[in-house]
Amino acid sequence: MILSTTPTLEGRPIRQYLGVVTGEAVLGANVFKDMFANVRDIVGGRSATYERELASARKMALDELAQRASELGGNAVVGIDLDYEVLGAANGMLMVSASGTAVVI
Repeated sequence: MILSTTPTLEGRPIRQYLGVVTGEAVLGANVFKDMFANVRDIVGGRSATYERELASARKMALDELAQRASELGGNAVVGIDLDYEVLGAANGMLMVSASGTAVVI
């Protein structure tokens, strides 16, 4: 499955457009991760904990997107857009959503 943010794939003509597909992932940050991230925020630097959580959520959303495209008979998704949001009480949840167009190349 080819996943691309571009509307076309160079050298690979799109033979059929199958429709919009989406994938979402919502993850909660636990208390210990939050506590260590807060310490990192105070002393400065990057929060590896949140970076790992963000990468994990992005992978889940893209995997779901690819699965939905495959179920439609697609072998690629073009025009992918990724969105990131925080949800819930005290912004305790992270949501990553991915959308694109399933195609046959």
